Order: sequence, then structure tokens, then C-alpha cells
Amino acid sequence: MCLKATGKQVRATKRNIREAQRTAKRKRTLAHLPDATRRDLGTQASKACGRGGGASPALEDRTREQLHELAKKRNIRGRSKMGKYAAGTTHRDALEC
Repeated sequence: MCLKATGKQVRATKRNIREAQRTAKRKRTLAHLPDATRRDLGTQASKACGRGGGASPALEDRTREQLHELAKKRNIRGRSKMGKYAAGTTHRDALEC
């Protein structure tokens, strides 16, 4: 079954994203993250940019968001609480079965 968002839902989502971006810029939320986290986010972004923004075939090179979307498609339970490493390991285990 394929569900499609209504025009009103799409507009609301875009409005929410713009507001979140403005808030993040105003509050500088990334600047207040720990150094290691900021460094990892930058590393992930540069890898994704180098790939042209698409998903890499290697699970280790994918971002947490890409792994989460893959887990959603495969209906893996507990995906919202998983970090990047746990999500990659879970996908690898699922592929071996």
C-alpha cells in the first residue's frame, strides 16, 4: 500500500523544515555540540558530498539517516534508538540471514 502526502501536509512539512533551519541558525545548535560529534558530522557530510549525496554501497560509508531509511524499508524494530554503528551492524546481520 502506497500512501501519498496531501498538498497541505507537504506545505506544512516544508514550513516546519524552514522554521527548524532558522531556529538552528539563530541558536547555533551545532556550535554547542561536543567537539567529537561536530567532527563526526563534518566527516560524514564530506563523505556524502564526495559521493554526490547518494547512498554508498558500503554500509560504513552511509550516514545515520541513510541507514535509518534502509531500516525503515526493511522494517527493523528499534531503529529509532540505534546509533550509526548499531544500525550498520544490524543491516549486515540481516543480510547474512
